[in-house]
Amino acid sequence: MLTVHHLNDSRSQRVLWLLEELGLEYEIVPYRRDPKTLAAPASLRAVHPLGRAPIVADGDRTLAESGAIVETLVERYGLGRLAPPAGTPERERYTYWMHYAEGSVMPAVVLRLIFDSLPKQPMPALARPVVRQLAKAVVESFVQPQIRLHFEYMARELEKTTWFAGAEFTAADIQMSFPIEAMASAAQAHPRLRSYLERIRERPAYRRAVARGGPYDPESLNR
Repeated sequence: MLTVHHLNDSRSQRVLWLLEELGLEYEIVPYRRDPKTLAAPASLRAVHPLGRAPIVADGDRTLAESGAIVETLVERYGLGRLAPPAGTPERERYTYWMHYAEGSVMPAVVLRLIFDSLPKQPMPALARPVVRQLAKAVVESFVQPQIRLHFEYMARELEKTTWFAGAEFTAADIQMSFPIEAMASAAQAHPRLRSYLERIRERPAYRRAVARGGPYDPESLNR
């Protein structure tokens, strides 16, 4: 039995979705973010030294890092599902998007989260207007243009294919879902990304994963 250490509104939702797509049995150990800092609870460090979700226990093996978890589970239990055949153009796109999700677009999303949260942190009253102005300047001059660049790029790529790797839904779409959902308002400005969000949210496995994992709104981290 697989065990998923699941943090609300986090990348671990992708793992629940993947397991539902694969039809695997699993248990959930739930964790909640600190409502003020949005940080994961310290109890996760008892499972993995970094204390970050997702973490999956598969027998005596502990898997961490969402991209690695997705690739490992697809290889171990997919039986040819959710990954294009090796050596095909679709497999090249699959590999690219699996890594692009965390390596390229998520850093911009995380920067937006950091700078949006800065003015809300405890600080002397005199410092707050300065921090607010600085954070706003960084978001407007650097972070938001990066997010716009990535979302325009993703939208153009989805004009070429139905799903990120090609005509068929794959685990790359599961991996790509989090940055798009974390910035859903930005995605809504692009018809292709808006359609993509609608299609993934209509998948029965996606809905089952949300039902099991609890309310899921990663964009709330940016509000």
